[in-house]
Amino acid sequence: MNKWMRLLLIFVSSIVLGFAANMFLLPHEILAGGVTGIAMMFGLVTPLNAGLWMIILNVPILVVGWMKLGKTFIANSLFSVVVTSVSMLYIPVVKITEDALLSSVFGGVISGIAVGIIIRYYSSTGGFDVIGLLLSIKRDIPLGALVFSLNSAVVFVSGFIFSWELAMYTMASIYITGLVVDRVHTRHIKLSLMVVTNQGDAVKKALLDNLDRGITVVDGEGAYSAAKVKVLYSVISRHELAFVRPLIKKVDPQAFVSISETMEVMGNFRKDGNFMKSPVLKTDTVQVNN
Repeated sequence: MNKWMRLLLIFVSSIVLGFAANMFLLPHEILAGGVTGIAMMFGLVTPLNAGLWMIILNVPILVVGWMKLGKTFIANSLFSVVVTSVSMLYIPVVKITEDALLSSVFGGVISGIAVGIIIRYYSSTGGFDVIGLLLSIKRDIPLGALVFSLNSAVVFVSGFIFSWELAMYTMASIYITGLVVDRVHTRHIKLSLMVVTNQGDAVKKALLDNLDRGITVVDGEGAYSAAKVKVLYSVISRHELAFVRPLIKKVDPQAFVSISETMEVMGNFRKDGNFMKSPVLKTDTVQVNN
């Protein structure tokens, strides 16, 4: 996907995030999580709009992200934050339904989809997303669960400022958002990839040229045909699968490919994968001959 298509997806998702806030969450004083939730809280108790508070509160966090996650990521994040803030300024705060529970559920789902897409395409909504990404890369913990944990502080504060009933609605909303984010943003899910092919060198070269992953290569033999084959084994993220599948098919359409979810990975494994680097890096392969 080219740069402009990614920016378009980030742009649309940021507007959707502002729509979810103004149409579902703010009318019932249900807060979003993290810095967005704090900005919404300040927007409800001060004369300044929540969109302006989002920009003010995100500046120091984005500065830290600039140093840790890179210029492109933070530039995309600033773009997302500005678009969301402007959309919240111009989208009217309208109560679509009188049911606060329905609003918290739908607001959480829509926010989760928007945030998941924004993060998936090398951006963030600022605030706790940046902190969560830094922690998830370091500890390899699901991003949605991390952000939910960080957002719990916002829930408790909102309970003291407003009411505990609204705090529970907020908890429901950010919990749903976290679940949806983990369904859309799948970098934390690891997959075991095994490829059996008679074009081992070509498949190995294609994977090494396009993925920042190591590969173990084993000599194999077909039990029925007695044909000599290569067995390539690697661990990739769920997010990388969409790229790997057509890559292997293009090099060897007849290759036997087995993909299974991996519970845990130990040892020399890059947790960040392609997240902070372009997928054109080369890495060494471990060659094992039987």
